[in-house]
Amino acid sequence: MSRRGLMSENLKYEIARELGVDDIVQNEGWGGVSSKNCGNMVRKAIEIAERNMANK
Repeated sequence: MSRRGLMSENLKYEIARELGVDDIVQNEGWGGVSSKNCGNMVRKAIEIAERNMANK
């Protein structure tokens, strides 16, 4: 089963901006983002999801 598309493009770009890697995404695409920064993006997305669940 594919897990593509679970996070909206807007959220991915928002997190990339917040972590300062949006310039890499703009110039090189998502493939240019280091695995460390991808992990940081996932961590941030989980924090956002947990916060949203707690607020419901």
